[in-house]
Amino acid sequence: MNRRALIATLPLLAAGCTIFPDRPNVPVRRYPLSPVRSAGQGARPGAPVLLVRRVRSVPGLQDLGLRRVRPDGSYEILVYEEWIAPPADLADAALRAWLQSSGLFSAVVPQGSRADADLVLELQLTALEVLPSFGRARAGLSGVLLREERLASRVVDTLAVTGEAPLAPDAEAPAMALAMAQALAVAIASLETRLASLAR
Repeated sequence: MNRRALIATLPLLAAGCTIFPDRPNVPVRRYPLSPVRSAGQGARPGAPVLLVRRVRSVPGLQDLGLRRVRPDGSYEILVYEEWIAPPADLADAALRAWLQSSGLFSAVVPQGSRADADLVLELQLTALEVLPSFGRARAGLSGVLLREERLASRVVDTLAVTGEAPLAPDAEAPAMALAMAQALAVAIASLETRLASLAR
């Protein structure tokens, strides 16, 4: 903008006017990510202590906005439809609560705990999205289970689980968030099954 044009706009700005078009005031809606476990169980005598290190996320899953996959395979972030916190942090809390109720462990403790842990779980969130054109939501986790020894940690097994849940092709954002939580529940349930054969 040259000097003459800038001077011409000053009276408008001083009067409280704007040279930009009005933008709609769209409220942001926020959703929890709380996969529901059907029932809890008590831990067996002598069950190990599990330390869950903070769940990370792969690039692209740090955004708060819900993630939708277009028919061409590209991703769309819904900027006015958000999780209440970064999805990896929500998955971390949900995972620890789920495994504590599994009965596999005498305690499930977070990173930074001073408890002596027998096993350590390191995971990253690899998928959390809806695919309307395929009528489903998808979630994924991958990582390793470690056994703590005197001076080192030994890899017990590598882990990779996925979960899916149905979704109507014309679903609105609240239904998308719910379907992704259900998909995450399926993924965590698969992880629990894997851990049941390893945590002995």
